[in-house]
Amino acid sequence: MSITTEISIWRRRPPFSVVLGLGLASVIVAASLLSYYLAPFDPTRMAAGPRLAPPSGAHLFGTDEFGRDLFSRVLVGGRLSLGIGISAVVSGLVIGGLIGLLAAFSARIVQVTLLRLIDVLYSFPDTLIALALVAFLGPGIENATLAIAISLVPFYARVTYGLAAAERAKPYIEAARLAGIGNGRLVRVHVMPNIGQSLIVMGTLGFSSAILSAAGLSFLGLGVQPPSPEWGAILASGRNYINKAPWILIFPGVAICLTVLSFNLIGDSLRDLVDPRRKGRS
Repeated sequence: MSITTEISIWRRRPPFSVVLGLGLASVIVAASLLSYYLAPFDPTRMAAGPRLAPPSGAHLFGTDEFGRDLFSRVLVGGRLSLGIGISAVVSGLVIGGLIGLLAAFSARIVQVTLLRLIDVLYSFPDTLIALALVAFLGPGIENATLAIAISLVPFYARVTYGLAAAERAKPYIEAARLAGIGNGRLVRVHVMPNIGQSLIVMGTLGFSSAILSAAGLSFLGLGVQPPSPEWGAILASGRNYINKAPWILIFPGVAICLTVLSFNLIGDSLRDLVDPRRKGRS
């Protein structure tokens, strides 16, 4: 079945996973973008309510150990978490994509060198790479974003190289070379339009990983620093009150789960649309 046919089917009857994923993602993104208008309290304001107060009409998600409104902190925390995820994925995709394209259309020695370097980095979990980089650079939102972006580079470089190498082997590339088209124009005009859809899908799937990495770094005290209300940082501050005030962990944890779920659903559906042959395999 062609991509055009798949898209027309989507327009008539979109899969439930797409509707659910887009619905959740739209709500989360809209709430995060409008968080400063929707938040009833300043997320860093102490004593906005009683300490460790349970959810109520005055404080929908309760309050934390400093009396800060948890609903406001979760809303504004989404803005930080999504910002880190988007920045890291875009940066990692651009850098990794350039490396993958360079490896696919360079001389043999450059290709082998880049691929071996990518393979070495790819053998380490991306979270471990991010932890090592943040430990070296120091904690903070900028360093955490940079570390997560670099940790995603090997994955995107490998994916881009595989897609570009598959295109390189097709007859139209050989015909373009015989016509005297250089590698730069070949990649820009012929290769990128054919692999761009797949890279966008990989970026969507990688966004969930970036959100989890950002939350993990903040939970360990290496990402966003207090009193900034990032989801992982909220979880870290509430872990000592898990028995007395479990809502401090429940609400940011649910926010992370729903965000990751929504973008995974969107990414999986886009992947099936781009490559219908994958349907039923996963």
